[in-house]
Amino acid sequence: MQLHQRIVSAPVDFGAIRSEFGLASDYPPEAVSEARDATDAFADSRIDRTDIEFVTIDPPGAMDLDQALHIARTPTGFTLNYAIADLGAVIVADSALAAESEQRGQTFYLPDGNVPLHPPVLSEGTASLLPGVDRPAALWTIELSEDAVPLSFSVMRAMVRSRERFDYAQVQAAADAGTLPPSLVALPEFGRLRIEAGLAQGAISLRLPSQDVVAEGDRWRLELEPRTAVDDWNEQVSLLTGMCAARIMIEHKGVGLLRTMPAPPSSAVESMRRTAAALGVQWPADVPVGRMLAGLDANTPAALVLMSEATGLLRGAGYTLLAELAEPTPDRLVHSAIGAPYAHVTAPLRRLADRFTTEICLAHCAGVEVPRWVVDGLAGAAETMRRTDGVSSKVGRACVDLTEATVLAPRIGTEFTAVVLRAATGTRPAEVFVADPPVLARCEGEPVEGQTVSVRLVVADPATRTIGFAYEGTGTKG
Repeated sequence: MQLHQRIVSAPVDFGAIRSEFGLASDYPPEAVSEARDATDAFADSRIDRTDIEFVTIDPPGAMDLDQALHIARTPTGFTLNYAIADLGAVIVADSALAAESEQRGQTFYLPDGNVPLHPPVLSEGTASLLPGVDRPAALWTIELSEDAVPLSFSVMRAMVRSRERFDYAQVQAAADAGTLPPSLVALPEFGRLRIEAGLAQGAISLRLPSQDVVAEGDRWRLELEPRTAVDDWNEQVSLLTGMCAARIMIEHKGVGLLRTMPAPPSSAVESMRRTAAALGVQWPADVPVGRMLAGLDANTPAALVLMSEATGLLRGAGYTLLAELAEPTPDRLVHSAIGAPYAHVTAPLRRLADRFTTEICLAHCAGVEVPRWVVDGLAGAAETMRRTDGVSSKVGRACVDLTEATVLAPRIGTEFTAVVLRAATGTRPAEVFVADPPVLARCEGEPVEGQTVSVRLVVADPATRTIGFAYEGTGTKG
């Protein structure tokens, strides 16, 4: 048997993917000029909250910092202050900058550089919540109970100053050592309570291995994207804010944009139950999908199989305009993976919809009319998000596929250890997960779902961005 040898890296050219998906990195000069000259339209009416010691948590090297947070324990629960970059204050309606961002829809992330929603002079400069400088922000204040249930929430325009920027690994190390800064001391408790609250309302969170393409000089390699507890806790801050924003828009009716997802069909859940039974996973009838998945050891083959199958439950995510709902029944307002109504509001530097939804919430909380540019442009923004979400997903997948095929091309014929995520059915081949290098791919033959098996690489074609394995032997039950 030819044993798998560690794959290091390979040169990869992502330019063809940019061309294939029409990703234009150059901004029109007029829009760049407007971004460079942008000023705060609400400078005279902002409240000064530079006294709050905000910090940011982002991936290493990130410059487009949308959010800064401060969370504190109180005698009755928690107070969350969450500052979001205020793009509505610096982008003029009907300008070249507005038109270009409304065409782009969102930032596209490629391993060799991003294609930004806004010119970097704005998104990585004057609008970014960088440390040590005053910045205009939409400031959310959320008061929560002892169980981290929101009791009151509002958003207003403020001037804020971030004190320090952290990455996830730094915050995780501080949490493990008990040395979190005062702004984040309450984050672990808050995060755990919010995760439990999500499970109680039916949230579904998948912990599948996430592939990352990483630079190594002028070469590229695949690795599993690290996921820390801090990632989960910080995610809860954004999710909670999005849920509060959705409630504001629903309560005021009329103008609003939600991120929604229909409930999974009962047939899909029953199929998962049969898979769990076949794998020997105990799943009581009264336990919802999300809680069952949360209780699994994510490193076991059975967990990988069930979480892979659970991706089929999370389909149909979209953008729902409240004005288009003749009857806004709860089932049409909820994002089923979150278990509640939800709206995108926390990433306006990177996502178009957030500038519009933030403006709606600001208006409702201030008791004023929603700006006309928001009312007139909301449907167009929703359509742009629908279109570009699909493109973003395809771009990300294409980059990973190209890297997989390029890195593995010299290794055709090599055998790898893999976990079988799905058995072959009808015309659909089996699917396997190889941990080193981390790849998910089709597999010829009939390996048994949930087994750890030896597979041979038979296809690795960078031109078509495809890889494939073949199963010819035996495996062990996972």
